[in-house]
Amino acid sequence: MRVRILGGGVAGLTCAHAFARRGARVTLIERRSATGQGCSWYAGGMLAPWCERESAEPIIAELGFESLDYWRHAVPDVPNEGSLVLAPPRDLPDLRRFARRTEGFEWVDGARIAALEPDLGGRFDQGLFFSTEAHLEPRKALAALTRTLVDEYQVTIRYEADGLEADGLDEGDAPADVVVDCRGLAARDVLADLRGVKGEMLVLYSREMSLKRPVRMLHPRIPVYIVPRGDGHFMIGATSIENDERGRVTGRSMLELLGAAYALHPAFGEAEIVEIGADVRPAFPDNIPRLRRRGNTIYVNGLYRHGFLAAPALARRAAALAFDGTPCPEVMDEDRREW
Repeated sequence: MRVRILGGGVAGLTCAHAFARRGARVTLIERRSATGQGCSWYAGGMLAPWCERESAEPIIAELGFESLDYWRHAVPDVPNEGSLVLAPPRDLPDLRRFARRTEGFEWVDGARIAALEPDLGGRFDQGLFFSTEAHLEPRKALAALTRTLVDEYQVTIRYEADGLEADGLDEGDAPADVVVDCRGLAARDVLADLRGVKGEMLVLYSREMSLKRPVRMLHPRIPVYIVPRGDGHFMIGATSIENDERGRVTGRSMLELLGAAYALHPAFGEAEIVEIGADVRPAFPDNIPRLRRRGNTIYVNGLYRHGFLAAPALARRAAALAFDGTPCPEVMDEDRREW
């Protein structure tokens, strides 16, 4: 089977992997000069299906459990340290509300929090510890996956091209048997019900702080997470703003992200800001990702803020749909005609 993948973000790369592992001859088309340069570049990389149950539909957790196992085997350096959810004393009702909406955790007291994260000792009296969750560094993970595709599966990657031609990119190219469209928000030319949700993040560097695992800090306005990236670097994210304005980070968002980090530990007040970034996530109206099929094209889109958590599971389903004709009703809505 000749397969053309459009888009080199987390959806495109995991789809390329899923099809290549089943023996397809895969060409991946990326309009930028490298893979993983879109909204995947700014992702948090939290593999936290239990935590996501607090605000997402159950299907997100189902996809996430499968994807968690995928990442642990597909790329190196996936820390399996769990996740920690905390709240200031005045916001303990929010912590209890979070607990009611999910599973897979244990309540921890101040002593256990200090044992898990010594630098947070004495700062919090209660928290939720999700011991089976993990996290990864998205940029390193996608670079490793790209190398695997090229070196082990002989996937062809063509950069700075759009791949939308019907019968091959160059003269003499054979038509693709299957096209897998993973272009994210750029696919609004076909998927009219996609919308953009902007996410903003920053990276701090501190010699005074050390964390082993992602920490979610419950916040009156936005849930903020702090993800350790190693060598004193921490990713702070992320906002969800209903617009498709790329690149610009607002002062309000910066204050909220920094304020939440400072509430976790005052050392972040002295941290160096080494990166600020924003991009737009593609989402359908219900924030659930979709596989859609039109002719020989399969669309994998709408991953919203669950890209790394959902993409590998969607990729496996896309390959099963192409090779076996296996329907995926939990993420397909082919009875719809308006798109």
